[in-house]
Amino acid sequence: MRREPPHRFLLSSWPLRCWSYVCGGAPLGLAVLLVMLVLVAGGLLLSAVGAGLVLLTAAALFGLPVGRLERRRLRLVEPKAPPLANPHRRLQNAGIRARLRTRWRERATWRELGYAWLLALVFSTAGLGMALLLLFACVLIASPVVVWALAPETVMIIPGQAVPHPAAALPFTAAGLLVLALLAYTAGLLAGAQVRTAHFLLAPREEPLTRHVVELTRSRARLVDAFEAERRRIERDLHDGAQQQLVALTMTLGLAELELGDGNPAAAELLARGRGEARRALDQLRDLVRGIHPQVLTDHGLAAAVTEVALRHPVPVTVDVDLPRLPDAVETTAYFTVTEALTNAAKHSGATDVQVWGRLRDERLTLKITDDGRGGADPAQGTGLTGLADRLAILRGRLTVSSPAGGPTELTVEVPCSA
Repeated sequence: MRREPPHRFLLSSWPLRCWSYVCGGAPLGLAVLLVMLVLVAGGLLLSAVGAGLVLLTAAALFGLPVGRLERRRLRLVEPKAPPLANPHRRLQNAGIRARLRTRWRERATWRELGYAWLLALVFSTAGLGMALLLLFACVLIASPVVVWALAPETVMIIPGQAVPHPAAALPFTAAGLLVLALLAYTAGLLAGAQVRTAHFLLAPREEPLTRHVVELTRSRARLVDAFEAERRRIERDLHDGAQQQLVALTMTLGLAELELGDGNPAAAELLARGRGEARRALDQLRDLVRGIHPQVLTDHGLAAAVTEVALRHPVPVTVDVDLPRLPDAVETTAYFTVTEALTNAAKHSGATDVQVWGRLRDERLTLKITDDGRGGADPAQGTGLTGLADRLAILRGRLTVSSPAGGPTELTVEVPCSA
């Protein structure tokens, strides 16, 4: 209404949409009012025998279907806007009592009940008035046809003033068109007020506790990002600092050994031993750097990194991982989950074969690590599974452990890649 010129608005589909939305609330509101009155009156009359409590509960929860229907009716006047989300919690595999108890405690239930009463008392009255005015405007517009159809009978649009012929009714047609244009803007205003009310009462809200939980989750995610950045800094310092110094030390010891030659066998033996110790320290440092954040994970992704770990694992590992590149946080978390699971299989399970399977389905990463060991894995026994579950929880992931006594042990990792 604000953006379009008057003639464009009147000739568009918006007046029809607004009339349909406002007038459609009249029969719906009257039906809601009738049902609510029946439920409340029946509940009060039958409260002495106990059946009234059921009716009163139904009256309190009657706003749920009304709210669901009204969220769908908004498509009449908001065809391009995303639909309003359901403000209620999703309850899966919950019984009737649990559902009723949950819905009874939700604030959205009472907001929808308030909207149902507004629809029954206020919006239905506005819709009925709009429908009567539209009917009156249509009668005025069609007055020449009415005069022509009823001729030679006398037709009086204004009491006491007869309309002698169809041409004399043309001013009433013009008045009807003017009334219709005014009703188009009036319906737009009424529809806007009802839509704002629907958004205020029927849309989901962030409760204080919900906002607190969201902020806690975000702060945990920021801590994980900071920890990951610090770990990469340590990796870079070890790679560029200590590792290079050990390489230089190894070369210096080798040159000293060559310079000494056969002149002092005992010193040459000490130099050779020192050079060997420096090489072992360098190998250990390289393994440590690789364990902090493997370069293959950064360059080639999770599938290549898991394959590299499997090649160096003491227990034979079969890898069936077919994945595209994933977000860095998801790949890092999944990689260390797999390495921890493989370490547990080698240290505690006595397994002779391990299988790693991974796929991406519906924007959700699923990994399964299975070994044929003795089973009996318990997260409470310090195997690191609790820490992995906590880290996955930051990304809204889930770790499921199935490890009966005697095996096999299966770890299932699920991480939403949109988290």
